[in-house]
Amino acid sequence: MAGLLAFTVQAEPLRIAMEGQFPPFEELDQNGQLKGFNVDIAHALCEQMNTDCQLQRFAWDDLIPALQERRTDLILASMSITEERLKQVDFTAKYAQTPAFFFARAGAINEVIITPRRIGNRRLGVQRGTTYDRYLSERFAKHVAIERFDSAAATYQALHAGRVDLVLDDAVSGYFGFIDTANGAGFERVGNAVVAPKFFGKGQGIALRKGEEALKVRLNRALVAILDNGVYARIEKQYFKQFSVY
Repeated sequence: MAGLLAFTVQAEPLRIAMEGQFPPFEELDQNGQLKGFNVDIAHALCEQMNTDCQLQRFAWDDLIPALQERRTDLILASMSITEERLKQVDFTAKYAQTPAFFFARAGAINEVIITPRRIGNRRLGVQRGTTYDRYLSERFAKHVAIERFDSAAATYQALHAGRVDLVLDDAVSGYFGFIDTANGAGFERVGNAVVAPKFFGKGQGIALRKGEEALKVRLNRALVAILDNGVYARIEKQYFKQFSVY
């Protein structure tokens, strides 16, 4: 009976949720299929665990509810491990860690450390419901107007169009998803890295439901394995030649 149960559990596809609007970590190709760093890491982990994967897309704000309501089994979407989120879900060990930065039109912001008073009445853009949104809401909202958008892409579109003056985002996503594109010409990363562990946590992890310790152990072991055998490094190099994301 135990052997049959184990076989049944292993035979079920592991449903892995991501947003699909966060290049180069995750986005859609010309055929509408998910691609990117997170996608390849998901496949590598499932291969290491000898488990079939089924990738799913949810809006960012629906990722944790989908997990809690058992519409998905994992979230692998560059989600930061924070104390607030740990009240709702569990996380594996980190699988990536990238700093937060502001982005703006080249030459528009010359501050090394960006504070509410130093940027005056400029407008800030951020993706709604993210750790960056929570950081700006607590630290900047009393002094600076904040515009919230449903995706990182929409946030950068607003920056390009001049509807906002600065955007706060992940450094790698901001570079590859905006600066290194045609719309990003004439824009730059500004100020120093924004360091705030209270908001940005201790890296990005894979979220799973509370109490699923066996699955967490399997995922952590698989993560260690792809870090040790070079698979992680190969995927990282494919997407981030001049960056390290771990």
